[in-house]
Amino acid sequence: MQDFEKLGTFYLGRLVDPTTKKPQEDLLLYDSKDLVTHAVCVGMTGCGKTGLCIDLIEEAAIDGVPAILIDPKGDLANLLLTFPSLTPADFLPWINTDDAHQKGMTPEAYAADQASKWKKGLEDSGQNGERVQKLKDSADFRIYTPASNAGFPISILKSFAAPPTALLDDSELLRERISTTVTSLLGLVGIQADPVKSREHILLSTILEHAWRAGRDLNLEALIEGVQTPPVVKIGVLNVDAFYPPKERFELVLALNNLLASPGFNAWLEGDPLDIANILYTPQGKPRIAIFSIAHLSDPERMFFVSLLLNQVIAWMRSQSGTSSLRALVYMDEIFGFFPPTANPPSKLPMLTLLKQARAFGIGMVLVTQNPVDLDYKALSNAGTWFIGKLQTERDKLRLLDGLEGAAATSKETYSRTKIDKILSGLQSRIFLMSNTHEDEPVLMTSRWAMSYLRGPLMRDQIKQLMDPIKKASPIPPATDSVIKKPAMSDISSQKLSDRPTTLPLDISTYFAPPGKSGNVVYQPRLLGVARITYSDARLKVSGAADAIYLTEITDAAIPVDWQKSEKASFHPDALEKTSRPGTQFGQLSSAAMISKNYIEWSKDFLIWLLSNQEITLFKSPTTGQVSQPNESEQDFRVRLGLGARENRDDLVSKLRAKYAPKYLVLQEKLRKAQAVKERESAQSKEKGFQTAVKVGGALLSAFTGRKLFSQTNISKASTAIRGVSTSATAHQEYAQAVQAEQTIQQQMKDLQTQFDTELAAMGNKGDFTGEKFETVLIRPKKTDIDVRLVTLVWIPES
Repeated sequence: MQDFEKLGTFYLGRLVDPTTKKPQEDLLLYDSKDLVTHAVCVGMTGCGKTGLCIDLIEEAAIDGVPAILIDPKGDLANLLLTFPSLTPADFLPWINTDDAHQKGMTPEAYAADQASKWKKGLEDSGQNGERVQKLKDSADFRIYTPASNAGFPISILKSFAAPPTALLDDSELLRERISTTVTSLLGLVGIQADPVKSREHILLSTILEHAWRAGRDLNLEALIEGVQTPPVVKIGVLNVDAFYPPKERFELVLALNNLLASPGFNAWLEGDPLDIANILYTPQGKPRIAIFSIAHLSDPERMFFVSLLLNQVIAWMRSQSGTSSLRALVYMDEIFGFFPPTANPPSKLPMLTLLKQARAFGIGMVLVTQNPVDLDYKALSNAGTWFIGKLQTERDKLRLLDGLEGAAATSKETYSRTKIDKILSGLQSRIFLMSNTHEDEPVLMTSRWAMSYLRGPLMRDQIKQLMDPIKKASPIPPATDSVIKKPAMSDISSQKLSDRPTTLPLDISTYFAPPGKSGNVVYQPRLLGVARITYSDARLKVSGAADAIYLTEITDAAIPVDWQKSEKASFHPDALEKTSRPGTQFGQLSSAAMISKNYIEWSKDFLIWLLSNQEITLFKSPTTGQVSQPNESEQDFRVRLGLGARENRDDLVSKLRAKYAPKYLVLQEKLRKAQAVKERESAQSKEKGFQTAVKVGGALLSAFTGRKLFSQTNISKASTAIRGVSTSATAHQEYAQAVQAEQTIQQQMKDLQTQFDTELAAMGNKGDFTGEKFETVLIRPKKTDIDVRLVTLVWIPES
């Protein structure tokens, strides 16, 4: 079996001769870095695009690249049907029994036929069961089913959580995120809202922006409460009640409440959170191929979920460092309706954002469709690679030619519309035109045999069958709609409650944490300590800061505050409010909390406690010697090491190619000239041999039929023929020399390839850190490294 993985290239198939349409020996190896500039795959049903795209995803998985796959049909679940042993028993549970019946075969016989077919297909493409096993081992494969427990359900609550600081600081991206979220949500309740004209859209956008800029997460219940009691007084220059009267707002409240109360909506709140980092990687940092199966959803639900998912990808993307290597894939099959040329559905804006900005972060988009006329080709000019299969109509071809022309205009690729038109008109099944802006010209290719068993779309019961064993090892988190996780508090059942907080001296600041849900809320007083701690070690190249945010009780004991009993706060200080919510009650406040100077002492105690309790344990990689940074989880550290290794590999491979490419090109040119000489000498040798034979034959015939054997004419003819024999021998000798030169150059090219492979092998494969056992490093802060920023009274909602 050939080793396709060393160069960071994806083995997608073989080149095809444009004239004969026959596959050649040359492999089609696609540079993984080229996918950073995105790809589009287009072709009619049956052209083989699903197989080609699964090949692409398989190669990414083997290379350690995680992927988010949006699957409207169920085909991508085939990625979990990988059978290294290739036995009929492996295939039997997954065959399409209808296909077996149509062929007049028993299920067992059909399974044996499929096993044999897959084994031969893999062998013919230079693969085997070992490579299938490598695919299974390289990544974690998981199917997510939003609003369903067939696969792993996914909770949308995080979609209403405050985005990261990087996105909040970008006003344009924040507006796009808010607009898409609101449009999707309103579409789910049947309201087609214009972001500029719709009062519903403007109000919900205002509520989201107000909460998010304060660093406060929301859920649907809090959003409904915000509609009832808006957090702002004015919208534009109008009073909020004048802009959107309460009686009319109540209609929106009812629509959202009906959604929340509907029997099936709770399924949207169960399961893994829509957290992109934890979707793309396992806790151990192993890359994941995350398949989001949405075939079971209605059209509004699909649009809602796809828009939220893409927005979460953008938010995660903005928190990453830049890279030129491929960090992750975002793939969507059959994007019909999600990226139209004129309309602007909620999914289009985040797709455009990813196409324009994701390449800087190493995220490659792959969009697939069988309907070329439904794509926004102006936007898709951002795509650097096009895979084009057999097309259904002339109109489809014309649209694609326009798209290719636009993409080629900003690249080094040579583009001939007439030539491409001719090629597209003659495409056959599994043969694609690949246009890559990183290459000199488009090429024809045929896809390799997929390692996954392509049995067709999987139904919900089959997805459940695949995922149930994995679920048992990974329990599904329960649904939760709490915004703030409250620390454990003392028993308050015996406390006296009041309708307003205790009056305090003016120099004691008081804040209120926002409640997680509407209804009766009881606030309890706690002491909040906030500090920024800097951790640094020049020797270990560690430098970073972490926030320490703790809550503790204030009692009437001799020592009213004990930071040893404090607990981490689950909210950020930016989420605190200056006033309490209407209709709330307050617990009792200790007398110690009413003395201003106590807060100064508690601040000093907080510093001392942090000094002795805020040491951090970092991870150290024995392989690289690198150390994790403060606030960097083990998962993030492993992911960072893997990306760094991929970047280093790509850099070394680029340098290796730069070193050998000129030598190879020189030999290639010599080979071309030698082959030209061989062809010329071959032609001349044949021609001269034929002419000599004619001359000798003619001379002998004349001699034997003439009246004078040694006439002057016959002697002249014979001598000319003899010289022709000498010339023919020389031509044969020159042809042999040309053949020898060709063979010598070919051997030199093989030797050069061997040198290249040797240096490549010396680089090793150091990109997998999922199984490495880390060492630990302990770092303690100095007193000067701790900046106590706030020690104050805060009221925490208890219920």
